[in-house]
Amino acid sequence: MRTAEQRAIPARPERSSVFDSKLLEARLRREVTGDIYFDAFNRGRYSTDASIYQIEPAAVVVPASLNSLKAAIAICTDLGAPIVPRGGGTSQCGQTIGTGVVIDTSKHLNALLSVDAAAKTAVVQPGIVLDQLNKQLKKHGLFFPVDPSTASRATLGGMTANNSSGARSIEYGTMVDNVLAIEAILPSNESFRFGELPADLSALPDDGYGRIAKSLRDIGLREADEVALRFPKLLRRVGGYNIDTISPKGHNLAKVLIGSEGTLGFFTSIELRLADIPPHRMLAICHFPTFYAAMDATRHLVALQPSAVELVDRTMVDLSRNIPIFRPTIEKFVHGEPDALLLVEFSGSDASALTRKLDDVEGVMEGLHLSGAVVNLISNTDQSDIWNVRKAGLDIMSSMTGDGKPVSIVEDCAVGLADLAEFTQELNDMFERFGTKGTWYAHASVGCLHVRPVLNMKSAEDVAKFRGIAEEGFAIVRKYKGSHSGEHGDGILRSEFHAEMFGERLVRAFEDVKDAFDPNGVMNPGKIVRPLRMDDRTLFRYRPEYSALPLDTTLDWSAWPGGLSGAVEMCNNNGACRKDDGLMCPSYMVTKDEEHTTRGRANTLRLALSGQLGADALTSQAMYETLDLCVSCKGCRRECPTGVDMAKMKLEFLHRYRRKHGLGLKDRLVANLPRYAPALRRIAPLLQAGATSSVARHLAERVTGISARRTLPAWRRDVFDHWDPSSATSPTGAKDVVLLVDTFNTYFEPENAWAARDVLEAAGYNVIVPAPVDKRRPLCCGRTFLSAGLVDDARTEIRRSVATLQPYVAAGTPIVGLEPSCLLTFRDEALSVLPGAGTQALAKQAFLFEEFLVRELEAGRFALKLQALPGDTHRALLHGHCHQKAFGALTPAQRVLALIPRLKVETVQSSCCGMAGTFGYDAHHFDISMKMAELSLLPAVRAAGDSAFIVADGTSCRHQIHDGAHREAMHVARVLHSALTSSTERAKTR
Repeated sequence: MRTAEQRAIPARPERSSVFDSKLLEARLRREVTGDIYFDAFNRGRYSTDASIYQIEPAAVVVPASLNSLKAAIAICTDLGAPIVPRGGGTSQCGQTIGTGVVIDTSKHLNALLSVDAAAKTAVVQPGIVLDQLNKQLKKHGLFFPVDPSTASRATLGGMTANNSSGARSIEYGTMVDNVLAIEAILPSNESFRFGELPADLSALPDDGYGRIAKSLRDIGLREADEVALRFPKLLRRVGGYNIDTISPKGHNLAKVLIGSEGTLGFFTSIELRLADIPPHRMLAICHFPTFYAAMDATRHLVALQPSAVELVDRTMVDLSRNIPIFRPTIEKFVHGEPDALLLVEFSGSDASALTRKLDDVEGVMEGLHLSGAVVNLISNTDQSDIWNVRKAGLDIMSSMTGDGKPVSIVEDCAVGLADLAEFTQELNDMFERFGTKGTWYAHASVGCLHVRPVLNMKSAEDVAKFRGIAEEGFAIVRKYKGSHSGEHGDGILRSEFHAEMFGERLVRAFEDVKDAFDPNGVMNPGKIVRPLRMDDRTLFRYRPEYSALPLDTTLDWSAWPGGLSGAVEMCNNNGACRKDDGLMCPSYMVTKDEEHTTRGRANTLRLALSGQLGADALTSQAMYETLDLCVSCKGCRRECPTGVDMAKMKLEFLHRYRRKHGLGLKDRLVANLPRYAPALRRIAPLLQAGATSSVARHLAERVTGISARRTLPAWRRDVFDHWDPSSATSPTGAKDVVLLVDTFNTYFEPENAWAARDVLEAAGYNVIVPAPVDKRRPLCCGRTFLSAGLVDDARTEIRRSVATLQPYVAAGTPIVGLEPSCLLTFRDEALSVLPGAGTQALAKQAFLFEEFLVRELEAGRFALKLQALPGDTHRALLHGHCHQKAFGALTPAQRVLALIPRLKVETVQSSCCGMAGTFGYDAHHFDISMKMAELSLLPAVRAAGDSAFIVADGTSCRHQIHDGAHREAMHVARVLHSALTSSTERAKTR
C-alpha cells in the first residue's frame, strides 16, 4: 500500500479524449484505404482482448498499406482521437482495447521485409505472426528465439510492445534483448528509426528524434540512482518503461519503446536479432509428488544449464485429460498422479552431450529422493506434443466450466529462484485465505510463474477478492524483491500498482517519458501512466448489469452451466483460432478478418445474448453475416482449448433465423434431398442432362443460387438398394454389422456402399441393411436439415433412425457408416437434438467404416487378405474430412490403408476442403470455397502425380477435388476393395 507521503504526491491527470466522431468517420472513409468499421457488431468484436476487460472503441481501422496507416494516425491525432495499436489481440492485461480508434495491423502489414542471413538479422512489419516468420526463416537455418506460448497468433508488433519472452528466455532473453531497431510513427506524425545512440548527442538534429533522445538521456541520468534502488534485479521485469537501459555511454533508444504497450508511438517496422536453429533438442519430464517439491527442485535443475524449465501443475494435467486434442499426450507421457511436472529441455549441436544432460537430470532427481520420476523424450514429435500442452496452459486452465475462471492478477510475477518455493507457498496460503485456489504453470527457469486464482468476475464478492488479492499478492512480491510484471505487461491490470512497485518518483519519470513522445496523450491512454482503476467494473467484460437474455433453445445445452450463454462465454479470447495451420478456423485462414475467427463469432454471440447489440441482434442480418462463413467444420470443437463449439452455436442461431426469415429455394432443395431423392431416381438421365448443360446451370444459379461454376453430383439409376424386405429385422449373430448407407452414397456414389459391403463380407461379417420402422424411404441422419437450420425436421429423421436401430444397438451390433458428416451426426448433434438414452446408446455403437475395421483388427477379429494394388499405384494421398479430424477419426483411415501391401500412405495437412456440404455450391461462396481448397489441399493433389490414389471419405471433399484439381478421389472402402485378393469384380446386387 502507498505511504501517506506517497499519497501526498498528486497524480498528473490524463488528457481529455473528446473528439468529433462524425468528422472522424467521414475523414477515415475518405482518406484511408482498408476496412473501416463504425458499426456496433465490429466495434463489439474489438472491444475485448484476452483480459477480463471490455471497452468499446469509437472505430476500428484495418489499414491496407503503410500509407493508409500513416493517414489514419494523422487523422486521429488531428482530431484528438486516441489510438489503440493492435495485432493478434491476445494481451492479458487489457493493452489492446480502448475508447478511441483501434488500428489492426495483422491483416495487411504483416510482411517479412528483409533477411540478412550472414548477420542473422531480419526486418519485419508489425503484423507478422511469429510462427509465420519462423516458417520463412527456416530455409536460412534461423529462427527468432523469443517464443511466447501464443506464437501461432502473436504478432511481432505486439510482442515488441509487450516486451514478450517465453519458455526459452533463460537462454535467449526477452524482446528487449533481441530487438535492434524500431521504426515508428509518433503522434506528431513524424516517422523515425529508433536505434543505437552515441554517448555524445550534440550532433543529433533538432527534430522530434533529437529532442526525444536528449529528453530521455536527461531522464535516465536524473533517475539513475532511483532506478538502481527500485528496479528488480531480475531477467523477467517488464513493468513501466525501460529507463534502466539509458546510459550516458550510449544506448539503444529502441529499448525504451520495447514494452511501451503502444503508448509512445506506432511501430511500422522492427529489426530483429535472429539465432541458429538448434540441430537437436531433448526433453525430460520430471514428476513431483508435491508442488512445493517441484519449486524447490527448480534451482537444482537450472544449474544444469537447460534451455527451458517449464512448470505444469496438477490442475492443468487433469483439465488436459478432458480436451480431445491433448488427452492422448497426457495419457502417453504423464505417469501416475503427480502434483506437478517440470519440463526440462536441453538444446545444442551435440546429441550425445544432450543425452548426458538427461542423465544429469536423473541424477538430480535421485538426489532429491525421486528415482524413476523422469520420462525422457528424444523424438521431435513427442516433444512437440507435450510442448503444445504447455503452450496452451492459459487456455486449458480456462476450460473450467461455470462462472469461476482462473483470473489474471498476480499471474505474471517473477522472483529469484532461491525464493521460488517459499514465494509460491505464501501465494497459495493467501489464496486459501480468500477462499479460492491458484492454478500454476509457465517459466520456472526464471522464477516467472503464471498463477491465477479461480474467481467469478460476475460476482461483487469475488471482484472485491480480485482487488484484495492484487494488493496482498503484490506486497508478497515486493517482500521477495520481485517484479509484479514478468512477461505479460501492465495494461489496465497492473499499471495502477507502479507507485508501490517503483515509487512515486519513478512513476513521475515514466510520465515524463510518455510526455516526451506523446505530449497530447493520444497513444493508448490509461496504460503504464495515468492508469485506469484495475477493478473499475464499468471496464469489465461482465459488468454489474451483465446478464443473459431469457432464451428458449432448441438444442440441449445442459452440459454447460449457464446453458447456451455459458457455452458462448467459454471463449476467453485467447485467439488460438487465428492460427494459419491445423483445422480451425478455415474461413479466417482465407479472409484474415476478426469477424471470421471462432473468437469473433463467439464474442458477437455473447454480446447479442446479453442484449448489448440490441433486442433483435440474435436474428439480425448482421448476425447472419457474422456466422455465414462458418463452415461447421467442428475444428474449434477439437482445437479450441476452451472447447468452444461454434458449429453447434451456429445451428442454434440458424434455427431461430430460419423461423423468422424463412428458407431460400436452394436451402430448401438441399435440406429435403433425402425425402425426394427416392422419387427422382426414376428420372436420373433427365436430371443428369440438366446438370451437364451450361445453359441449365446458369439458369439454376439465377433461380436457386447454386453456382454455375460448380459441377453437380451425378444422379444414378443404379442406386444402392437399401434393404431386403424379407431380411432379418433383428441381429442374428456375433459377426453381424449394420451398414448405414447415407443419401449421397445411395443415389450419387453407390459404388462406395457396394465396396464397403463386399469388404465386410470378405472379412466374414454378416452385413445387415435394416429396413426403416415405417418401411418407407431410407434412413437419414438429418444432416441436410441441420445444415439449413431445420432442427425440427432433423429431429424427426433422427427419431426414425434411433427407433429403427434400437434392436441392433441393444444387441451390441456395430452401426457402420461411410459418410463422416452423416455417421458422426449420431455422435454429435443428435445428442443435443434428441437427448435421451436411445440416442446416447446409438452414439456409442456408431462407427465410421475404417473405425470399425481398426476396432476389429485390434480385437483380433479382422482377417482380410489384401494384395498390392494393380499397376504402378503404390502411393495414396489421404485427405481427411473435417469431421473425421475433429473427432480424431482420421488415424483409423491411415491404419487400414496401410494394410495394403507396398502402399505408402501420405496425409494432406489441410484444413477444410472448402466445399463443406452445400457451402461451396453457393454462388456467393464459390470464390472463398476455392481459396480454402487452395491453401493446401489442391496444391497437394496436383503435386501427387497421376499414379497416386487420391483418397477422401467425404463426398463434399471428393467433389471439391474433382472441381479444383480434375482428379477422382476414392473412398477408403473402394481402395480396400481394389486390393481384395479374391475377385475384385465381385457380383453386386443392384
